[in-house]
Amino acid sequence: MESGEKEFDYATIGAQEALKKMRSVMDGLSPSEAARRLAVYGRNEAAPAREAHIILEFLSYFKNPFIVILLIAAAISAFMGEIASASIVTLMALLSVTLDFFEEYSAGKAAKKLKEKVKNTACVIRSGKQKETSIALIVPGDIIFLNAGDMIPADARIIKSDDLSVDQSALTGESYPCEKDDGGGAGGPAERRMLFMGTSVISGEATAVVVRTGSATEFGKVAASLAKPDPKSEFEIGTAKFGIFIAKIVLYLVLFIFFFNVLRHLGSGDQFQYRLVQSFLFSVAIAVGVTPELLPMIVSVTMARGSIRMSKKGVIVKKLSAIPSFGSMDVLCTDKTGTLTENKIKLVTYVNIEGKVADEVLAAAYINSRFESGIENPLDQALLDFKKIPVVGLKKIDELPFDFDRRILSVVVSEGKIHRMVSKGSPESLLAKCAFVRLQGKLVKISAKSREMALDRYNTLSSQGNRVLAVAQKTIRMPQAAYAKSDEAGLELLGFVSFLDPAKPGVREVLAGLHEIGIEVKIITGDNELVTQKVCDDVGLATKGVLTGKDIDHLTDQALRVKADKTTIFARCSPIQKNRVILALRAKGRVVSYLGDGINDAPSLKAADVGISVNNGVDVAKEAADIVLTRKDLVALKEGVIEGRKVFGNTMKYIMMGMSSNFGNMFSAAGAVVFLPFLPMLPIQILLNNFLYDFSQVMIPTDNVDDDWLKKPHRWNLDFIKKFMYFFGPVSSLFDFLTFFVLYFLFSSSESLFQTGWFMESLATQVLVIHFIRTRKLPFVQSRASKYLLASTLVCVAIGWIIPFTALGSFFKFQAPPLAMMLAITAIVATYLLLVETLKRFFFRRYFKMM
Repeated sequence: MESGEKEFDYATIGAQEALKKMRSVMDGLSPSEAARRLAVYGRNEAAPAREAHIILEFLSYFKNPFIVILLIAAAISAFMGEIASASIVTLMALLSVTLDFFEEYSAGKAAKKLKEKVKNTACVIRSGKQKETSIALIVPGDIIFLNAGDMIPADARIIKSDDLSVDQSALTGESYPCEKDDGGGAGGPAERRMLFMGTSVISGEATAVVVRTGSATEFGKVAASLAKPDPKSEFEIGTAKFGIFIAKIVLYLVLFIFFFNVLRHLGSGDQFQYRLVQSFLFSVAIAVGVTPELLPMIVSVTMARGSIRMSKKGVIVKKLSAIPSFGSMDVLCTDKTGTLTENKIKLVTYVNIEGKVADEVLAAAYINSRFESGIENPLDQALLDFKKIPVVGLKKIDELPFDFDRRILSVVVSEGKIHRMVSKGSPESLLAKCAFVRLQGKLVKISAKSREMALDRYNTLSSQGNRVLAVAQKTIRMPQAAYAKSDEAGLELLGFVSFLDPAKPGVREVLAGLHEIGIEVKIITGDNELVTQKVCDDVGLATKGVLTGKDIDHLTDQALRVKADKTTIFARCSPIQKNRVILALRAKGRVVSYLGDGINDAPSLKAADVGISVNNGVDVAKEAADIVLTRKDLVALKEGVIEGRKVFGNTMKYIMMGMSSNFGNMFSAAGAVVFLPFLPMLPIQILLNNFLYDFSQVMIPTDNVDDDWLKKPHRWNLDFIKKFMYFFGPVSSLFDFLTFFVLYFLFSSSESLFQTGWFMESLATQVLVIHFIRTRKLPFVQSRASKYLLASTLVCVAIGWIIPFTALGSFFKFQAPPLAMMLAITAIVATYLLLVETLKRFFFRRYFKMM
């Protein structure tokens, strides 16, 4: 096999044939051949992540459309001499970018952690001698020797083995140890003949030939997928589209205002240059006013505050932009082990072939586990933990250890002068060694009928998702000093013991709670469908359908989208199949989160809208995740979802407020330049208005969120935002034009007084409308804003209305308005807010379902 050769399934051929294909021998490669192959195949390392320089990575955050708009506006303002406003806008952009960068810089190192997962050296046979070699220098064709406790350094084909058992849970998600040998059939990712990089040996030993190294291994494929850029979340995609939408409006609005003013003032002689500069500054001020420049900061601060609250509930946020998606998710995909189950195997039944609870079955199984001296396994531990059974008077005589040919473990104990053999193992294997069975309390020879009865009992227990072992014994009247495998004959079949990783207490209630807040749970696991179905039944998770990994392989991407949406259980799935399911659900329009803690989960954690791992998961899973739970507990996850919805809700408040009042006022300004002989507001006044307005909204992240918003997931929807703007923007403009009429015609205001009056009305409507659009309920009565938001809005309006009466007012070219004008403006503002409250009920009733 040379580099570039098509991947071959070595599980389908014999051990000697595999050696021949790899051009290797049992004495191993020579050092020179190993060096040659190292040059061909490269170092045995998982695919490295492409790491950009820290400066380039920081600069990449400036690609955000909002940031670009802000910096352009700031640059133009600075060029025109408006240094103060340029500094404020630039500072906002830098703070937002810096916060996002430092929150996310530590994430995305998954491929690096994946390489560190594998231990540094392995035992390799070179020229007939065993030697410890750096795993990075292992090449295809190398002969490796493995013992209990070893990490497997590459994908390898077993040549010979002895009682080999491997923990593949991190790679496949299987709860139980996987039996391995150089025989057996080939199958999926857990075939008996193959060993995989990154898994570990629990018991036994093996000699194997390396067939794949580095990125060609199953482990390396996971690493390669992690080295790819993270897919954008729905919230990030939505924000980018919103930024482009804003940029278009800003461009059209600014060009219209500027060129109209230029055309108006052509021929004005010496005043033309002054008017040209004022028109340009006014256009820039309008651009800054239209741009929701605080959105990046509002989003970042809201997310940062949300992440702090979430951390107190056991949810650690690694990537801030994942929080809104966390709240928007409507599908949670998870493995069952440790999430729905306790991740601890327990004994659940001990019955005879008639299905009756039989203490003699438990006692015999206990004796077998108590006296066996092989490597500890979870099934034996479950037996010993279930119930302490006295073994006084029993003495171990001999043990026939488990092997994969017999699939039986037997111990011989003495009871006085009589020896007793107690065996447990695979039901099919042990049943073949039995000659007797007890029926209705009587010992009888096994017949075809009783054998069928025993197999039916075994199949029934297995179909319930249990791991089943048969238990048998025989009394040896003529004791021997030692026993052989041939003595495992003429046994009496006692019955069966079965094991299960039981459902977590309280998980049924949690699943019901997730259903109530609009989250559908889907199980994606490497375990079989029977076990998974049993667990789902136990926790009350209704299953709409079941797909296995083989089923998934036979579906096109388009077909999988349809099937995945209607399926609850995905069983016997490889990492690639898990990934396909996640991508299919996203393509179907679902917002998907994935909860996993193993190596095999890493690609799916990156592919999901929100990747969720747990603190005791493998490093690579935690690095690939957006969110890490301090405990694998759906209660913590549900509380985190609620916090995510609060973040998304407060973010939408700012956007909707900007779409209603902010845009309305700026459109009014565009209309005013057509009819008024002067600018409706000076550039410096617009910037002051915008500064006070922005400052009043800094407290939005502290705001309360209504319960009805938290009860279901909400999606980023640009069409909804546009409809909100088109609906409420004209309402704001209508009252601006009403203000223009009152100021210009009823009060015959001068230029300065007119600008002062509109400044006051514009500021009050823009700032105070947040209290009416922040909730679908009656503000101040059924739904109250946080005390901080209430204070910031009232203080900013008060400052704006007081400035014209102070010495500072002359700096901004304001003129103190008369009392009658103040009362008229107050009436206009109050009427506007009441109309918004009335119209919002109609709007939300008609369009709220879009969210």
